[in-house]
Amino acid sequence: MPDRGGPGPSGPRFRVGASSRRSRALLLTAAVLAVLAVLFVVFAGFWTDWLWYHSVHYTSVFTTRLWTKFGLFAVFGLLMALAVGFNVWLAYRLRPPLSAMSVEQQSLDRYRLGVAPYRRWLLLGVSLVIGLIAGASATSQWRTWLLWVNATPFGTTDPQFHKDISFYTFDLPWYRFLLNFGFSATVVSLLAAALVHYLYGGLRLQGPGRRVSTAAQGHLAVLLGVFVAFKAVAYWLDRYGLALKSGSIRGSGAWAGLRYVDANAYLPAKSILFFVAVICAVLFFITPLRRTWSLPLIGFGLLVLSALLIGGLYPAIVQQFQVKPNEAKKEAPYIKKNIDATRAAYGIDGSTVEQYPAAVTPDKDALAKDTGTLDNIRVLDPNIVSPTFTQLEQQRGYYSFAAPLDIDRYGSGDSVQDTVVGVRELNLAGVPTRNWVNDHFKYTHGYAVAAAKGDTVTQDGDPDFTLSGLPPKGDFPSADHWQVYFGEQTTTYSIVGGTNKELDYYDSDHRKEVTTTYDGSGGVSLDNPLTRAAYAVKFSEPQLLYSGAITSGAKIMYDRTPKERVEAVAPWLSIDGDPYPVVVGGKVLWVVDGYTTSNGYPYSSRTTLGDVTADSLTGGNREVLTQANQVNYIRNSVKATVDAFTGEVTLYQWDAQDPVLKTWMKAFPGTVKPTSAIDAGLMQHLRYPQDLFKVQRDLLTRYHVTDPAAFYASSDVWKVPTDPTSSSGADQPPYYLTVRMPGESSAFSLTTSFVPNRRDNLAAFMAVNANPGPDYGKMRILTMPEKSGGGTIPGPKQVQAKFNSFPGIATDINLLKRGDSTLEYGNLLTLPVGNGLLYVEPVYVRGAGVNYPRLRKVLAVYGGSDNIAYTTTLSEALKQVLNVSAGPSQPTPAPTPTGGGSGTAPAPVSPDVQKALRDAQKAFDAGQTALKAGDWAEYGKQQKKLQDALNAAVKAQTPSAAPSGSPSAKPSGSPSATPSGTP
Repeated sequence: MPDRGGPGPSGPRFRVGASSRRSRALLLTAAVLAVLAVLFVVFAGFWTDWLWYHSVHYTSVFTTRLWTKFGLFAVFGLLMALAVGFNVWLAYRLRPPLSAMSVEQQSLDRYRLGVAPYRRWLLLGVSLVIGLIAGASATSQWRTWLLWVNATPFGTTDPQFHKDISFYTFDLPWYRFLLNFGFSATVVSLLAAALVHYLYGGLRLQGPGRRVSTAAQGHLAVLLGVFVAFKAVAYWLDRYGLALKSGSIRGSGAWAGLRYVDANAYLPAKSILFFVAVICAVLFFITPLRRTWSLPLIGFGLLVLSALLIGGLYPAIVQQFQVKPNEAKKEAPYIKKNIDATRAAYGIDGSTVEQYPAAVTPDKDALAKDTGTLDNIRVLDPNIVSPTFTQLEQQRGYYSFAAPLDIDRYGSGDSVQDTVVGVRELNLAGVPTRNWVNDHFKYTHGYAVAAAKGDTVTQDGDPDFTLSGLPPKGDFPSADHWQVYFGEQTTTYSIVGGTNKELDYYDSDHRKEVTTTYDGSGGVSLDNPLTRAAYAVKFSEPQLLYSGAITSGAKIMYDRTPKERVEAVAPWLSIDGDPYPVVVGGKVLWVVDGYTTSNGYPYSSRTTLGDVTADSLTGGNREVLTQANQVNYIRNSVKATVDAFTGEVTLYQWDAQDPVLKTWMKAFPGTVKPTSAIDAGLMQHLRYPQDLFKVQRDLLTRYHVTDPAAFYASSDVWKVPTDPTSSSGADQPPYYLTVRMPGESSAFSLTTSFVPNRRDNLAAFMAVNANPGPDYGKMRILTMPEKSGGGTIPGPKQVQAKFNSFPGIATDINLLKRGDSTLEYGNLLTLPVGNGLLYVEPVYVRGAGVNYPRLRKVLAVYGGSDNIAYTTTLSEALKQVLNVSAGPSQPTPAPTPTGGGSGTAPAPVSPDVQKALRDAQKAFDAGQTALKAGDWAEYGKQQKKLQDALNAAVKAQTPSAAPSGSPSAKPSGSPSATPSGTP
């Protein structure tokens, strides 16, 4: 009879077994595929990075970093694994025999039995995991290693230990890392060994007899001795660390380096503690011989007591009873060391401080020498006119200009003039139809540059362009390729080349699109299917793998902002927050300033870069300097360029004396070109960088004082004034201006002003020569005296308040508000002319229905006088406040509603103007009433009456004769009746 109930070979049991095997195979396949996917993601990141560095010809940077990180990972991971593994193995070998086990040991027996079959694998696994963690942590020290192994001497020694500065900058950080690694390895080994000793009975917490076996005691004592030995090394290195110590002295604020108590209490204490720790370590090392804990425990207790008394109590006594009663005198030598070191570390030791007359009435003879300054006063504010550039030069919505714009110099000889420059960059948000092909294949780049004179506007108050339109035309250098593939606002990837037709611009004259196919050297080739797959993973875009739009010869462009490209090829640099464009040699180049920094300059005070480089203009496209956080040494050691067409990055050595740069050049040989390689055309566009200047001016608020007693008393502390034209309350930014400092000729300079701490009057004016040449970086500070009778020189905030309260301006503001227009103040410029200070501020109006500002007025005041000019041209303003025919003239801008003129009092208001203003007020009030009632018809009617009344007011106030500075008239004494087009 057949067994119907039992499963045969083909019964249910066989089928279940087959199903189980299929499930295991599927699971195994899925696991293998998951591992392969993870490995390919890792490979994709590695491969695309290598391709990118290869495309910019900086593969040596990629490989140097890679091999350095790999070497650190392997060496320190292996050392940690060996240290922990050896001590675990040794603890097991030193286990006592498990006879007459206690209850505690009996409870651990099951763990020993569970570990026994996997003991060898567990040892390897634990060592490997700890080694991997330690190795991964060590890779972050690649900069520290490269600096140490390639260290370059500074040639200057610190005043306390007389060691070269390079010891603190390059050597000490590496020694600290080794010490911390030694501490970590010892602690982990000690914990792992103690656990094994406990598991196998060498260390007991309960039961009769010895709690620690002789073997375990010796093993753990040696490890404790190693720990204390490392502590001795730490005490010795702490001695040098005192030179880098940050602190404060009562009244003088934060500073760095040794103080009196450090040199006379902490330093001896650290030396004594070093010897105590060495003795304590020796006592631990001889414990296996003496087989007793008494001596090492006594030594350890002595070490702790010494640390409390010698390292804590004694310095406190010295500070309280020796320093405080006469702190100024005691600390004076150390304050002097801090002042000298800080000024040297930040490059401000060459700055000079001199008193400036700050006359209220301009000196005629001095004014005659200041024509270079007066003829180049910049009234076109690059921080205001970006919307104007966009409105007039955008051409299409898929272009835009960065805000703020940039200042540069163009021309040669005496015809060099300050120029406001903006790049017409790609703005994908303005693309009419957004899809993957349009975003990445058609709209791939911006096009050309727009430039305008800095010291002139048109009759309508618009920028006076020297390069404009598409295709670009004007009196300006030309470029072989106007396509801008790399720019400040270009943050997405693009596919270029092959058979792809990319949009350059729309030709309105011929009503057609002008296209191009990229033929430059930039980008990474996508001809390899593996490369396409890697980029599909990198950008999470599968269409990169199979899209037919990618044809033979196509390339992918990414990491396209100048800042991130320079950061990638020079990861050891801190990058200035404001790259700027130049057109030179047939190329559009982005110039990027790079800084070498350090936190290891002895006695130099630290500064937080992100804080001191912030001002009223940071944010948006202008970033703060943040790559390095707290530093106490900085140099503008590198000038970098990024080609807007190819993306090529070139690094030039700018500070040939900087030891930090020399060290990095050893670490990455061949990546930085010498200064002599800078083209002469490019050289004239290089300038002193803003972020470095901001750092230096922040330090100079205190470190302009070089006398220790005055520094301690804080009797002459300054601060950077808040920007009076901004509501943010942030610092006023520095301004690039052509100025003449006393006894010198005019030069393109970076300028700033200072006010006393907690006061608003002017304390000082500072300028640094920004032109490459013999005087480049020359920094001069003009301090302001008190006026006769105890008065002071007004600062920016006080000058702005004076402008705002001027009757003519107040009337205009009221009219502008009621006419739905807004008034915007441009940069408030401070200029040393005629042995006094001239303040100039352009005034822009954003009219109703007009979404961009136009220059309408110029404000000016000289010294602390009440002679305020509020005129339509700069030449008129200068004539009024300086009483000379100075400065260029310009076409008169179109008039705006105004109820006053210029001078110390508003111009007389005619009866016709008064009637028109009353009609305007009446129409405005009636319109507001209609608006509240929801009567839109009546509201529109009253708005029409309001506009008519305002037009009538303007017409009644506008004189029939052409004003001074217009095309038909010129200021008295002007050398030519032909207007120059300058305000």
